[in-house]
Amino acid sequence: MSATVDRAVFDRTAVRLAARFHGLVSVDTVKRLVIDSYQQLQSTSRIGAYLVVLAERFATERLTALAQAEGRLAKPVPEVLFVCDANAGRSQMAAALAIAHGRGRVHARSAGTAPAAELELAVVEVMAEIGVDLSAEFPKPLTDELVGAADLVITLGCGGACALLPGVRYLDWTIPDPAGQPLDELRRVRDELDLLVIDLLAALDLQWSPDA
Repeated sequence: MSATVDRAVFDRTAVRLAARFHGLVSVDTVKRLVIDSYQQLQSTSRIGAYLVVLAERFATERLTALAQAEGRLAKPVPEVLFVCDANAGRSQMAAALAIAHGRGRVHARSAGTAPAAELELAVVEVMAEIGVDLSAEFPKPLTDELVGAADLVITLGCGGACALLPGVRYLDWTIPDPAGQPLDELRRVRDELDLLVIDLLAALDLQWSPDA
């Protein structure tokens, strides 16, 4: 934890999240994940001014995933996790497209095995062209909670760095890394992901049986 961040900030965050996840996750686990989420993002993120806010968002995501993975929180729709190396391009695009096309039929998360400091600005630009806003998103590390909650993990170039857990279905999409590529190439990657996501959603509609 950074010495520049008042411990009271973490305590307030933990109190809020402990109340939100009461009966689902222990208070000690909430505190641990709040601090760990801050530390993990601190090691990579350049958004220092908003780091505490982003850490709370990330901790909330992890706590939700943990409760789902342990069977304490039902999943009304399938949980899909998209993973690439930096979580700055492909996986962010795919998750956003799944949410946009899914219209509540799927919940998508994304993560990276070696998260970048920020999203590729050109990726944000080409997604905005089709009405998908990534401006508030940030690269997040891959964690056991996110993998454990997923009904399907789709990897996009992270290779052996992606954790393989029993009972989780994995797919690999061979999509080139858009980092540093011109806008036309980014649009091609975006459109290829768009088609893959549409096909995925159709398959999930046929296969998914929600938790009782």
